Amino acid sequence: MALRARNKVASIVLAAGRGSRMTGFDGNKATLPLIPSEGIFVGKRPFIEEILSQLPRGPRAIVVHHDAKRVIGLSKQNNVVHIKQPVLNGTGGAVLAARGFMKEVAADVIIITMGDVPLVRAQTYENLLSVMEDVNAHGALIAFRPQDRKRYGCLVTEYGFVKKIIEWQYWKDLPADKQAKLELCNSGIYAFNKDILLTYLDFLAKKPHRVEKTINGRKVMIEEYFLTDLIEWMVADGHRITFWIAPEYEVIGVDTPDVLREVQLIYGRLTRSH
Repeated sequence: MALRARNKVASIVLAAGRGSRMTGFDGNKATLPLIPSEGIFVGKRPFIEEILSQLPRGPRAIVVHHDAKRVIGLSKQNNVVHIKQPVLNGTGGAVLAARGFMKEVAADVIIITMGDVPLVRAQTYENLLSVMEDVNAHGALIAFRPQDRKRYGCLVTEYGFVKKIIEWQYWKDLPADKQAKLELCNSGIYAFNKDILLTYLDFLAKKPHRVEKTINGRKVMIEEYFLTDLIEWMVADGHRITFWIAPEYEVIGVDTPDVLREVQLIYGRLTRSH
């Protein structure tokens, strides 16, 4: 499928957080190498470089916070804007930080992707945009069928549209037969009609979640904003949200050294096959 020319696309890469489970690495995961040399944390082809190379043409913004200087240094390209997320307050908070960019950019559709998910191919982004346009949807997400659902959010779908995202803390207690029907999971990568997205971001800004987290060994309550809330509200208001199913390997989020090794091996196979 090819993206129709009339849809101008801008992309936002969320690369602000620090991976607390990436033992032995204090930097930003978007700076990790896909081609290791001196150990898994040193090498070539940083995640952010690969992600930018696969995104559709058009303006891009990268939301930064932790290790921002290095992320910026590795992603100085034409049409790339760097946006500081003032407080690490969830994926929704990162997108809220990019509202000014979205309002000013000349685009009909906004892609939102993650700085620690480096293997999504250009064709998959194209397919996501095309399926959104083919069914005249207001948004779309990349779904996948996992071998192990772990703690992913699962999708309830009907006739090619997303009806609901059920987070792990809710679906884990469902009966086995109902769990078995939840075949698709949410990658956390989206495309939205820009105007509709901006409208719902105004709602999101007023509805943070209170979340308990352990910071420096101490439990604290913080406010976070969840992107999945946008899907729930849009669907409830009658907006159509569709999906494209990608191979699981493309949407692996790198959160531990073991997963990093796996992704580096996959990337090596991908580059050799091309």
